[in-house]
Amino acid sequence: MEMSGDVVEDNHKTEESQPEEEEVPPQLLKGKEISWKKLRRFDSLDIESSSVGGHHAHGSKTVAGTVILHLAFQSIGIVYGDIGTSPLYVFASTFPNGIKHNDDILGVLSIIFYTLTLIPLVKYVFIVLRANDNGDGGTFALYSLICRYAKVGLIPSQQAEDQEVSNFQLELPSNRLKRASWLKSKLENSQFAKFFLLFATMLGTSMVIGDGVLTPCISVLSAVGGIKEATSAMSDDMIVWISVAILVLLFSAQRFGTDKVGYTFAPIICIWFAFIGGIGIFNFFKFDTTVIKALNPQYIFDYFKRNKKEAWISLGGTVLSITGTEALFADVGHFTVKSIQISMCSVIYPALILAYTGQAAFLRKHNNLIGDPFFQSIPRSLYWPVFVIAVLAAIIASQAMISGSFSIIQQSLSLGCFPRVKIVHTSAKYEGQVYIPEINYLLMLACVGVTLGFKSTARIGNAYGIAVVFVMTLTSSFLVLIMIMIWKTHILLIISYVLVIGTIELIYLSSVLYKFDQGGYLPLAFAAILMIIMYVWNDVHRSKYYYELDQKISPDKLKEVVTSTNLSQMPGLAIFYSELVQGIPPIFKHYVSNVPALHSVLVFVSIKSLPIGKVPADERFLFCRVEPYELNVYRCVVRYGYTDVRNEHEPFENLLIEKLKGFIADGEFWLSQNDLNKDDDSGEYLDEGEVDGENNEHKDVEQVDEEKRQEAIDKEIEAVNQAWGAGVVHLIGENEVVASKGASVVRRIIIDYAYNILKRNLRQSEKVFDIPHKRMLKVGMTYEL
Repeated sequence: MEMSGDVVEDNHKTEESQPEEEEVPPQLLKGKEISWKKLRRFDSLDIESSSVGGHHAHGSKTVAGTVILHLAFQSIGIVYGDIGTSPLYVFASTFPNGIKHNDDILGVLSIIFYTLTLIPLVKYVFIVLRANDNGDGGTFALYSLICRYAKVGLIPSQQAEDQEVSNFQLELPSNRLKRASWLKSKLENSQFAKFFLLFATMLGTSMVIGDGVLTPCISVLSAVGGIKEATSAMSDDMIVWISVAILVLLFSAQRFGTDKVGYTFAPIICIWFAFIGGIGIFNFFKFDTTVIKALNPQYIFDYFKRNKKEAWISLGGTVLSITGTEALFADVGHFTVKSIQISMCSVIYPALILAYTGQAAFLRKHNNLIGDPFFQSIPRSLYWPVFVIAVLAAIIASQAMISGSFSIIQQSLSLGCFPRVKIVHTSAKYEGQVYIPEINYLLMLACVGVTLGFKSTARIGNAYGIAVVFVMTLTSSFLVLIMIMIWKTHILLIISYVLVIGTIELIYLSSVLYKFDQGGYLPLAFAAILMIIMYVWNDVHRSKYYYELDQKISPDKLKEVVTSTNLSQMPGLAIFYSELVQGIPPIFKHYVSNVPALHSVLVFVSIKSLPIGKVPADERFLFCRVEPYELNVYRCVVRYGYTDVRNEHEPFENLLIEKLKGFIADGEFWLSQNDLNKDDDSGEYLDEGEVDGENNEHKDVEQVDEEKRQEAIDKEIEAVNQAWGAGVVHLIGENEVVASKGASVVRRIIIDYAYNILKRNLRQSEKVFDIPHKRMLKVGMTYEL
């Protein structure tokens, strides 16, 4: 949306209520061709709140049935590799010290059955998937929904026109407003709540990245470990080194992207689920059909009664049956809600239930084979096919979590929560497939280190459980906020969700935390390192923004600088880049004080991330003219969503200038309020006869005005074309950030050391927009924060 207006000094306002629009009597409008668009003009970069017309159902897609079935098939290969390989190690991790009572198997099977039913099926498939952000899922999708509905962002860059973006609007029920408004007000007025929400988002992000480390380790190690059933000559150390070799090859292949092998994923995982489901049915009928009794939750109570503390500790093993469940939500953006629901309900859930039931039936007759029940329970004639498919399924499961880590880091960049890294888009067909070389290298080192250090799936499982349950608990916390504020769900349903799902997850969380010293510290250590990096970057990022906001150039000062007789004009177009949305950044004043010359056309470009997945291309650029108009100075806010691809198909410079000319050609800014009120300066309305008598004269005047306006527009577009032809210069602020005098020791460490180390070793800002080095000029300036 393109708007006109003057640059104002201070935009930092918050308006809880919007001013009522002045009503225009019908007598005034009759016989006049005045558009409502012109009557309701406002400065796009001045106003903090705006009325939003109409609601759009978020995440709703009209997709043909055959396409949904095709997506459901594809999702099997991308989404379910992790949860599908869980039967390799769940029972072994649950009974690390052996089975003490035969009915304990029924108790554990009952726990697995109800956990799979309540968490992946009920919570994620039927509830959490509804909380998608225009089709995108994951922790950032939930955070973005909350940020759009309540002003909880820590950087004050909100604009009225953000709500006009088609993907931005929310479908809001009209009832239960009191509770929703109360919670919204509490969040907006509490600085602690804003920091806590950002902290929780960072924690969830860190845990998912930790998942990207642990999934390859445990999946590949469990699958390769099955070879011991074929040959006793294979030692544990040999299995570890084979697993390491597979992991190194897996990470080395990441730069090619998953698109080239994507179509092989679904058939392999489908074969895997067919194997584990079929073997489960075979074992169920061959060994013990009475395990069907595990449907009775009484066996859960009996299990806890017999084993007490040991039963509670063993939950750290049963929770591994739902590893990878978060992928259901995180990957929904690549498919649709309905396709995920179909694949889960028709293939994944039944196959997993059958697999665990078959293993339980086998263990009821072979208590002593708990060390590796999956491969022990396979019929000998199927051993090698299942082993090969198991290794391939483990690799695919690892691939999905690694790709997920890349995607979530890409989203973190948009919130200023992660240092700039190189994002490589590996597929022209699938926008979400990205590769980050630096992160890939670090994940590989971490995976190899964990595999060599822990060597067993039992210890890795202790670490894995903490990462899984932490992310699930955070998702539930965000979901409750969305239920109250956005969905406005009935309070009894919210309480029921918290009591059932929340209680289960908290019990699991308490169990996995008990094994902190047995490997459980690993994901927390990963998360701590990542969160320190993210906090340092985000803290200084916010401080820089507030510094620029405080030091921005006022409109009067800008006019004084631009019209100064000491400055010489030269042909060409200059683009100044910054992140400041509310005005002209201080770096401009620093530039003109050192280079007393200005180009014939100036454009101040602010890069802004919106809390939505994607911003439509035709809604990305928001322009504003800067007074005095004859000097051709403009401001532009370029808006991106957290999954948007930047500058992949068309040079940013060309796109910006074409949009600028389109803004000028629109010509609304030439219409002043004086033009609207020519006939009513006295404040009196014309009666119907007078209006009819002046129609012809009004049309003649309007035609002359239109010709003058078009002439002025053509002249200005020609000025832009001439400046573009004379050459474009890109001016980027090269900010040196230092702690201000009197800053605390911690503040000095964060700014002077931690942040600057990260900045020196990572990607520079000009690479984000692929700015040609020959036409780039860096302007140095020191920020004391």
